[in-house]
Amino acid sequence: MSFDIAVLATLLLQLQIDQLFPETQQLVTEYVVPAVLFVVAFVVVWLLGRAVLVPLIKRVLDEQGHDPSVKSLAESLTGVVNVILAFAVAFTVAGFGSVIAAFGVFAGAIALAVGFAAQDILGNFVAGIFILKDRPFEVGDWIEVNDITGRVEDIDLRVSRLRTFDNELITVPNGELANNALKNPVAYDKLRQKFVFGIGYDDDIDHAKEVILDEAAKNPDILDDPSTSIRVSELADSYVGLQTRFWIDEPNRSDFVKTRSELVQAVKERCDAEAIDMPYPHTQLTGDIEVEGLQSETATATSDD
Repeated sequence: MSFDIAVLATLLLQLQIDQLFPETQQLVTEYVVPAVLFVVAFVVVWLLGRAVLVPLIKRVLDEQGHDPSVKSLAESLTGVVNVILAFAVAFTVAGFGSVIAAFGVFAGAIALAVGFAAQDILGNFVAGIFILKDRPFEVGDWIEVNDITGRVEDIDLRVSRLRTFDNELITVPNGELANNALKNPVAYDKLRQKFVFGIGYDDDIDHAKEVILDEAAKNPDILDDPSTSIRVSELADSYVGLQTRFWIDEPNRSDFVKTRSELVQAVKERCDAEAIDMPYPHTQLTGDIEVEGLQSETATATSDD
């Protein structure tokens, strides 16, 4: 009985409110209800995306074995897509479909204007997508492009960041990396290096080859298979060039420089011990020099005395 009285009192109060404020119901219907529906729909879709879509993308990328830069980028893009999807669903549920249509036309015009004004930036974005897809290099590789050499620190959609071996940070637009020839010396598990040793013309070439091969075999960082090879590569002005080709395993910049330096030093010391000349460039002038007028000047000086 008390419940029926409460319901009746509520209805009477609502009727009196509607009579006193005839615009209240219209205000609630046109603005408050859509706003509440918008907020509720946005929150629900956004939470579902965070709970389902983002973990799903992470799991797929982990199964495919992508590097951390790709995972980070994919998570960021998934978050943006999740927010856009939440807004779209919220506008639709709240009955603001016309807003979405108007926004679509406006966004298209803005995108066209931005596309003409920022062609280089958009080109870098597209290049970044292709870099992440084709994977010509990965985070941790040291690469060479144009006059830039360094280790890849980060790969973003617009730029990639390299740390040089002088500990400098270089930001390179992805368009430059995608549109120019790029060298990745550590793309494979083995790397061949070359160095030209110069010996004198009077030295025994076969003896010098044996010395170089012996020192290469003593270096633990130089592979036996493939084996070190030596070819006579040039007959220079002051030396005979012996181009030595050797292989190192699991290359990186520090190992490559260290291994080559150790081999060059060992060969130089061994050649000194074996009396093999390693000449440096020099120029020798031969012939006679005639000085005109010297005799006449001497005779004049004698007569004056």
